[in-house]
Amino acid sequence: MQTRKTNNKTWFKLDNAAKIFPGQNSKTWSNMIRISVNLKEEVEPETLHRAVLSCLPRFPTLDVRIRKGFFWYYFEKNDKNPPIKPDVNNPCVRIRFNENNRFLFRVFYYQNRISLELFHALTDGYGSAVFLSTLTAEYLRLKGYEIPSGKMVLDLNEPPRPEELEDSFAKYATSKVKAKRPALPTYHRTGTKMPKHLSIMTSGYMPVDILKSKAKEHGVTITEYLASVLMLVHMHLQKDENIRQKEVSIQIPVNCRNQFPSETLRNFSVCYSVRLDPNLGEYTFEEILRQVSLYLRYTNNKKHLQSMFAANLGLEKNPVMRLIPLVIKDLGIGISFALTAEHTTTSLFTNLGIVSLPEEMKPFVDSFILMPSPGKVNGGRVGAVSYGNTMTVTFANLYTNTDIEREFFRFLIRQGIPVRIESNKDV
Repeated sequence: MQTRKTNNKTWFKLDNAAKIFPGQNSKTWSNMIRISVNLKEEVEPETLHRAVLSCLPRFPTLDVRIRKGFFWYYFEKNDKNPPIKPDVNNPCVRIRFNENNRFLFRVFYYQNRISLELFHALTDGYGSAVFLSTLTAEYLRLKGYEIPSGKMVLDLNEPPRPEELEDSFAKYATSKVKAKRPALPTYHRTGTKMPKHLSIMTSGYMPVDILKSKAKEHGVTITEYLASVLMLVHMHLQKDENIRQKEVSIQIPVNCRNQFPSETLRNFSVCYSVRLDPNLGEYTFEEILRQVSLYLRYTNNKKHLQSMFAANLGLEKNPVMRLIPLVIKDLGIGISFALTAEHTTTSLFTNLGIVSLPEEMKPFVDSFILMPSPGKVNGGRVGAVSYGNTMTVTFANLYTNTDIEREFFRFLIRQGIPVRIESNKDV
């Protein structure tokens, strides 16, 4: 086995958000993030492998394996090489800690596409995008193109900066008030589940300028607009089922770097949950837009975020919890997650935002795709990302029925937004 010269004594604590993920890692839940880049020429696997090895020293918190301590997990420098593989039909499948040369990320290639899957304990969507952007730039350099660093492409000649490695949750958790979490169960669209480890991946490509103009007509952001469409679809689907109506909740992760001066490449995002109760009456799309927009603008501020950080750190700092052995912590997290996982969330909509690359890269890059891991009970979890004038909205669905994504894209088309569909199943 080929190895790299590394300092095996280098290790990292898991950031605050990452601490619960290892205990949740199971056959039915993966906590993986998948981000892909579509290039304008076919990918050369050997060159891609060289690019990965060139990038790893710049991303020390990804160049790790996970180890068990007596009280907590920790990351330790990995001295092996990460494998590069042809893409698979089961995206975001659970990662086992003893496979993949013990790396917690996977790199795939297929025709002109490079795909990266990372265990969420490593980083969030933003950190994933920075790594993939830097990897793509290095790949193009090895192909003979002159690609500078800048924007979301890091300089591989610079050493990692301490700011990139920090746990920003701990740094900014200064609130004395701990935010409360919703506990009421919500509606879930169900059906026949796909075979284990398989899911339906459906992407819709749409023009950013038209989508932005449509959102602007309603005085909302693109995230607020698309999350409202997802809310509307679930409200209609539940009504058609003629069952006892439950609240519909859309979970929306936000990048906390937009509120705090953080440069971390580790996790620094939290989730808001927008909830509407159909028992109060039927909501029009305009009413849903207003409710979603008002909620996010009211809550998405530094003070509220700091209270959410404080709540998350409370468990970690609890003196009793700190003394409980890891095997008991894992058991408790596993049982808690099995009983409550996604039961307070109908679906998820995460918008990474704009991937910014140096001008010299643009002739070689067509689009990006962000896909969250399939849910445990959520019918369709949604990831969105923009590059240039193309936004890609991708559903990860663990059920065979695809009415959520079908109705979502049909609504956009009826609103005058052109959508090009790509899927591993006809929808």
